[in-house]
Amino acid sequence: MLGDHPIEVVLLATDLEASRDFYRNQVGLEIINETPSGVTFRCGGSTRLALSKSSVGTADSQTQAAWRVGDLDAELAELRARGVIIEEYDLPGLKTVDGIADVGFARIAWFIDPGKNCIGVMQLK
Repeated sequence: MLGDHPIEVVLLATDLEASRDFYRNQVGLEIINETPSGVTFRCGGSTRLALSKSSVGTADSQTQAAWRVGDLDAELAELRARGVIIEEYDLPGLKTVDGIADVGFARIAWFIDPGKNCIGVMQLK
């Protein structure tokens, strides 16, 4: 069954080169495959993140993917040191403090990539 297999996240990128550089240089991912229409990065063992060239991009501002990490504060410090902007939210039911929201089961933070994909980084409680 599908639940026994890894899943690959595919994000849309209207500017593939900018998104490629963002994930390689700012997020710090290793490129494992690259074509004119997409780039694939290694992420934690058997999972991968793929970028697909798109003429329309993402139309949704919700989280498209999220990393589960063991130390959210350390990961955010590393991302910020690489120039990644961590989003701040002050919405009904969702408020961040120093970029982190407590959502009950986890602490989570978000950044927006050049393709306007909302990406989460979360530490389960």
